[in-house]
Amino acid sequence: MVEEARMRRGRVATPRGRIGAVLGGRVAAWTGFAAVHAGLIAVGLHVPGSVFHDVSAVYLDWVQRAVDGAGVVGIDLPWVYPILAIVPIGIAFAFGPEHYLATWFALVIALDTAAFAVLLGRRRLSPTRRVAAWWWLGLLALLGPVALGRLDAITAPVAIVALLLAARHARVAALLLTIGAWIKVWPAALGLALVTASRRRLEVVLVALAGSAAVIVASLVAGGAGAVLGFLGEQDARGLQVEAPAAVPWLWAIALGSTASKVAYDHEILTFQVSGPGTDVVAGLLTPLMAVALAAVVAVGVVAVRRGAPFGALLPPLSLALVCVLLVCNKVGSPQFVTWLVAPVVLGLCLRPARFAVPALLVAAIAGCTQVLYPVLYDRLLAADPAFVLVLTVKVLLELAVLGWSVRAVWKSGTRRREVA
Repeated sequence: MVEEARMRRGRVATPRGRIGAVLGGRVAAWTGFAAVHAGLIAVGLHVPGSVFHDVSAVYLDWVQRAVDGAGVVGIDLPWVYPILAIVPIGIAFAFGPEHYLATWFALVIALDTAAFAVLLGRRRLSPTRRVAAWWWLGLLALLGPVALGRLDAITAPVAIVALLLAARHARVAALLLTIGAWIKVWPAALGLALVTASRRRLEVVLVALAGSAAVIVASLVAGGAGAVLGFLGEQDARGLQVEAPAAVPWLWAIALGSTASKVAYDHEILTFQVSGPGTDVVAGLLTPLMAVALAAVVAVGVVAVRRGAPFGALLPPLSLALVCVLLVCNKVGSPQFVTWLVAPVVLGLCLRPARFAVPALLVAAIAGCTQVLYPVLYDRLLAADPAFVLVLTVKVLLELAVLGWSVRAVWKSGTRRREVA
């Protein structure tokens, strides 16, 4: 009886309690972090499909050409990415071309390590941050090795840190998101969410403008006057990539036997695209549709702010909604884009884990669908195999579900005036 009383009071740990304490600690989290990253690299190096080809071939070729005097992309030559993307791509060349891929992995893991450390914090590990940390690791495992093999692997941890610091260090968050946006455009959506939700929006805007001005001036000094904004035109010239949400109707047409539509490789953009009746029109409409959708979501956020939405209740769903708009209205649907959803969900799980359980599960399902499609079985999607077109359709529907949930959450945040702990 005495022993049972002690166990009830927590003085004697049960075996289940000991296991929970071990798995819930920092050592377990960091062990999981190392295992997931090592596993992703090992799988990516051995599965068919050349999942790291963009890094080991395309990125390396850009740097090698610059070293050989053939011109620097983004400065001497037009480029599909903003100018600061050359920084991580160039850093990976530090130990020569033969170690390029290994150096890239080291850079990505270093950034993920910094973000994971910020997420875990220096104080006692809270249950909410523990859940967010394990969710992130699970998401990486579900998405697969592509999570480490693109430029998005550089911007994703930067975005996580920015959102985690946004409440107390708005200017630092704004600077990080500005840097991220000049590497890969999508963090600008998080910056837009921060401007909308923050009471210090003027400071956020000024930091973003100052950071962007510094990048542009540096590019002009380096001789990139004709290419500094060239990435906008390069993106606008794209057609419908095969994984894009808007490509689904044409993929179903091909799957059902249509010969009017087809999937072909674009050697200039270096990606597979869908062509057929109406694809050019749809591709041309997606960019203005994206702008209208972003404005509509921001308008809902502004209404929520005026109705007294607390910063912590508004920023996570607003960030998620804006990023979802980028995904749903995008002419490109590359698998690594799923990492854009990580930062808003991590923040939401840290602040409001119960309310963010639904989008966390939906995003995990999106990641799982993505790995089914890429890289091992990607050829089946390119051939418009009905089973894999169905998987892509389910993925798009899940993205729309996340968008719907997040817009609703933004609206409802304005009805709750209590502060989030």
